[in-house]
Amino acid sequence: MGFFNAILGNAGEMDLEEATEELSTILGQDEHIELAYKLIRDMIILTDRRLILIDKQGMTGRKVEYRSVPYKSITMYTIESTGHFDLDAELKLWISGQHDPISLEFNGKTNIYTMQGQLAAKIAGK
Repeated sequence: MGFFNAILGNAGEMDLEEATEELSTILGQDEHIELAYKLIRDMIILTDRRLILIDKQGMTGRKVEYRSVPYKSITMYTIESTGHFDLDAELKLWISGQHDPISLEFNGKTNIYTMQGQLAAKIAGK
């Protein structure tokens, strides 16, 4: 089922130590990863300072786009939980200065409420 979810574009939870090791070059001094999700090669990272969206491009994945979103830039978000026939959860983020939201999908095993709670605390400045 994990491979099937990956093909459909659904991210699943990732080990924090693995994420920290992989992102050691882009994390700021004393910045800590609090939640990490992986979709084949792409990643969604919530740190104590920002949201990082990682897009590995091309066949080899050598070209990588790191999108760093300060929590204060998130103006609104929505979550959609899984249903009986819809097996993925979805998070939409509206970022100041962007018209369209960033849409992220997660597999049914991912607790979307954990991410929602983390975002709510970060956006509120806690």
